[in-house]
Amino acid sequence: MSEDVADSPRVAALQDENRRLRRAVEELSLINDISRAISASMDSREIMNVIVRRSVRAVNAEQGVITLVDRQSEATMKTLVRAMVSSSSLPQFHMTQSLLGWMHLNKKPLTLNSPRTDSRFTGVRWEETIRSLACVPMMIKSELTGVLTIYNKKDASGFQEDDQRLLAIIAAQSAQVVENARLNEREKQLLKMQEELRLAVQIQTELLPKEPPQLPGYDIAGRTIPAQSVGGDYFDFIALDDGRLALALGDVTGKGLPAALLMANLQATLRAQTLAGPTVRESVERANRLLYQSTSPEKFATLFFAFLDPAGHTIAYCNAGHEHPWLLGRDGSVRRLDRGGVALAMFEGFPFDEDRIELREGDLLVVASDGISEAMDAGMAQFGDERLGAVVREHRDRTAAEIVDTIVAAVRTHSGSAPQTDDMTLLVLKRNA
Repeated sequence: MSEDVADSPRVAALQDENRRLRRAVEELSLINDISRAISASMDSREIMNVIVRRSVRAVNAEQGVITLVDRQSEATMKTLVRAMVSSSSLPQFHMTQSLLGWMHLNKKPLTLNSPRTDSRFTGVRWEETIRSLACVPMMIKSELTGVLTIYNKKDASGFQEDDQRLLAIIAAQSAQVVENARLNEREKQLLKMQEELRLAVQIQTELLPKEPPQLPGYDIAGRTIPAQSVGGDYFDFIALDDGRLALALGDVTGKGLPAALLMANLQATLRAQTLAGPTVRESVERANRLLYQSTSPEKFATLFFAFLDPAGHTIAYCNAGHEHPWLLGRDGSVRRLDRGGVALAMFEGFPFDEDRIELREGDLLVVASDGISEAMDAGMAQFGDERLGAVVREHRDRTAAEIVDTIVAAVRTHSGSAPQTDDMTLLVLKRNA
């Protein structure tokens, strides 16, 4: 046997090893390039586009996509973000739910060089232009956070084991970087929302009366405690040019920012109608019409609205679907103020009614939102009208501010450790003896 023939297997082995080493160097260079490129950015979409672009080029494919999945959602198949790069004019491919489901179950690389005939995906309808694909999971602490999918190897032989291995390394190295970028963006969004919420709280606080009005012969107090940072309850005092004082306590549907926005709308609308100088009934009817025209059908607001005439010691009121206020007479009598109509914004042209009552010395008016009576303890038992009435009767000789504080304290004692589920608002008016 000649020396050339004897050395040929050795030469072939050396050439094969040389190719393997060259590919390893190329792979290390690629991973290093990707690491440097993505470390320069904290934008998750930009990072994913770099990963996909370099991956498509590395395995000589036509198109690639990263699909991120929601680990916290019950719908674990939900796609959060898609970043796609294509080197061809083909339409952008969408990862099928079957393929994503396979990844959730198996959490390992997958190569399909003949997707339509693969027994693992029988019945799946693939897009006509998909000839082959390589799919690798992006994992963090054994949890699937995303999937890197590369479509259509340009070589007729399709994706090889080396291609799959390289893509798996890229996905493994990139998963945490992408997740960190997403968490950074989420933190920025949270900080922005917190600042917007802080401003909303400030604005709503400024809309409420800074202090109760001082009227000779009368003691007045009001307070609102939102269930969240901002709420849909409000109270207001509006001084009229003729010496009368408008009193309002409203409760709009919902809680949080949406309710606060509707509350501000109601307050502005009611103030405008009040200062125009009509009666209680006309003010409420006009406010109802304007609110109906500017809100969606599921939105409404209950309202107790009254004009106090301190000279004549009378109060004209309209109760638009609100909890019936308590009027306690000095003689021990109890009256619930129920004259008025339905909640605002339910019917555009509803004919509201009003009533006028005399306030005698020692009379006490308590107006509360349903967050007071419906406050629940850990056993879901409500505070209720009966307890509220008992607290009011027991402490009726205190100042208006003390009565407000006493009612709030009684509600908190009843609720115990149970969270506040609704805004709580109180308005108390006393005619001094």
